[in-house]
Amino acid sequence: MTIENPVTHVIFDMDGVLLDTEKFYTEVTQRIVGRFGKRFTWELKRRIMGRSPLVSARLLVEALEIPISAEHFLQEREGLLQELASSAEPMPGAVALVRSLHAAGVPLALATSSHRRLYELKTRRHGDWFSLFAAGVVGDDPRLNAPKPAPDIFLLAARELGAQPSDCLVVEDSPAGVQAARAAEMQVLAVPYPGLDPEELGDADLLVTSLEQVTPTRLKVRV
Repeated sequence: MTIENPVTHVIFDMDGVLLDTEKFYTEVTQRIVGRFGKRFTWELKRRIMGRSPLVSARLLVEALEIPISAEHFLQEREGLLQELASSAEPMPGAVALVRSLHAAGVPLALATSSHRRLYELKTRRHGDWFSLFAAGVVGDDPRLNAPKPAPDIFLLAARELGAQPSDCLVVEDSPAGVQAARAAEMQVLAVPYPGLDPEELGDADLLVTSLEQVTPTRLKVRV
């Protein structure tokens, strides 16, 4: 697996790619569903990773048959996540890769399913390197018509960068994210979240276990 065509712009997912926040979602979800005697399994987490909050909540509530609405679940989860979000730490290799791409003159964008409030909390302590992104799209952006695995968020990020989709590389960690990038006709670097079967990200052009293994040269970026 390799990046076949040179790229000029790079678009990053955030949760599980740049910031180690997926564990927060696991923790608070189990706290909520545990009240009903349910368990948030890895199999269920795998199904909902990378999708919009509302879609994920609907899948969760239906799968576990818990007696609350998806909207109620999200409201409760939001409060619990806000307690943890500001403690988010970078994923291994994330800061170095972002800085090296920026230093090489590669325009960067962020495309995250996180809503604006959580995005701001998660990135509060990381403004120095998140400021290197030339554009960013969050999950509650009113211009988005459909969440991942639809291509909308990546197409909007490319538009914000002034780039053609075919010139963009997406960095993702979830099946839904890889599908969205493919639907946008972009090349994809996949960094599977620990525990995720790499086979589920088989549509990616390049698969690595950590961003520590990635350099601008390996991504075939051109400026």
